[in-house]
Amino acid sequence: MRPYTASDSEETARIFLEAVRETASRDYSRSQIEAWARVDPAAWALKRLGRPTWVAEVGGEPAGFADLELNGHLDMMFVLPRFQRQGVATALLNRILQAALEKGVTRVFTEASITARPFFERRGFAVIAEQTVPSRGEVFTNYRMEKRLA
Repeated sequence: MRPYTASDSEETARIFLEAVRETASRDYSRSQIEAWARVDPAAWALKRLGRPTWVAEVGGEPAGFADLELNGHLDMMFVLPRFQRQGVATALLNRILQAALEKGVTRVFTEASITARPFFERRGFAVIAEQTVPSRGEVFTNYRMEKRLA
């Protein structure tokens, strides 16, 4: 686990795109995936540098990443499909929770996809509400979830 650097922009975008196209495709339609799996490289780079972001590596290769806004919002957490179910997402989430506690944040919250909801529930997040979110001409179901920290 290491902090994100500007040189990670292209690799984290690739992780995001592969995770959405391969993993989330079992829960969302082809048109939803096409709408979701888009990256503006300049905007991506700025967003990643604008908040604490971590990259998880396996054997020296970036395998996943996650970020945390200062208010406790976990905006993005994605893992390459070939590294799923190997503890990468759990390690990323643990780093997020540790960072939140270090910053005095008492609640971490996210908008979890249908695909990610079970992962977060198994780690103590509660569903606050199911949402229907329009984006790029498609409508997505996701879940506002939160975890209270000690």
